[in-house]
Amino acid sequence: MADEAAAAPNGTPKRSRGGTAPTIYDIARLADVNPSTVSRALSQPGRINAKTEERIRAAAKELNYRVNPIARALPTGRTNTLGLVVADITNPVIFGIVRGAEHAAADAGYTLIVAESQESGEREATAVERVLPSVDGLVLATTRLGDAQIRSIAERKPIVVINRAVEGLTSILPDVERGVGQLVSHLADLGHRSLAYLSGPDTSWISARRWEALLAAAPERGMSIVEIGPGVPTLDGGTAAISRVIAARVTAVVAFNDLMAIGLLRAAVERGIAVPSQLSIAGFDDIFGSDFTTPGITTVRTPLDEAGERAVRYLLSRGAPHSTKADADHAVLMQTDLVVRGSTGHPAA
Repeated sequence: MADEAAAAPNGTPKRSRGGTAPTIYDIARLADVNPSTVSRALSQPGRINAKTEERIRAAAKELNYRVNPIARALPTGRTNTLGLVVADITNPVIFGIVRGAEHAAADAGYTLIVAESQESGEREATAVERVLPSVDGLVLATTRLGDAQIRSIAERKPIVVINRAVEGLTSILPDVERGVGQLVSHLADLGHRSLAYLSGPDTSWISARRWEALLAAAPERGMSIVEIGPGVPTLDGGTAAISRVIAARVTAVVAFNDLMAIGLLRAAVERGIAVPSQLSIAGFDDIFGSDFTTPGITTVRTPLDEAGERAVRYLLSRGAPHSTKADADHAVLMQTDLVVRGSTGHPAA
């Protein structure tokens, strides 16, 4: 058993002999209780006498004791850790998702681990395999995995997906039809009759859904529409599409996301194309910075913080004592709304 912790000259409690971290046995000696009582006090608050629990927590604080989640997982099978896998951590879309997920995880006393796939399904599969043994559940945001791969992972740990519908799993989805309908109506009211969609990666479920919604909504408003892509969902991806946009001879472009819209805007300005009088440009997500451009980007807003928060809360509910398989088989729709800025306007006569 480790020696009882003592105070160093500067008042900081010493660690156990040999420089090892303090253990529940050190806390038990300092608080004058059994180690099993310490374990209950720290892992199951409220299960012992309040004064005893307070004394134990004071001893743990004095010894600078920190719970080892891996050690706790050995007898319980739970690590109080969740995983969040994202396609591109530099994409501002991810900022809101991570913030919302972290907020919900912290409120529940969980630690959140974030892993990135760099828009690669192969890297994502590797990241999942690396993270999965250490977490109680997983949130896949902007996943590039196939449905069969996702279901296979779900057989091992609870999963919630964002921006992707997978049968049998909880999915956090934007209301694509609502947002696309508002955007197409806005462009039609401005007088646009020809529209292009800069699609995202061919592995992106949400890109395909946006194209389907645009393909249905545009003809209803008397607009022709063409798809350009697939493309990389980055600034460079938008910039690279400028030649094809010019060749398409359209008056308005809807990009897969705001990053592509901003990249296209920059390329248009470099080509001497006036935005919006010669070309209107719109995007999706309303990311941080979409109003920093000149003109600002018209976009379809999705509450990204709420998406991350809801994903974690649904994930945690899967581990509740009375949860059922039916709890995991539904889609949660997030309201989308059009945000009109200067990048869309009346086409030139």
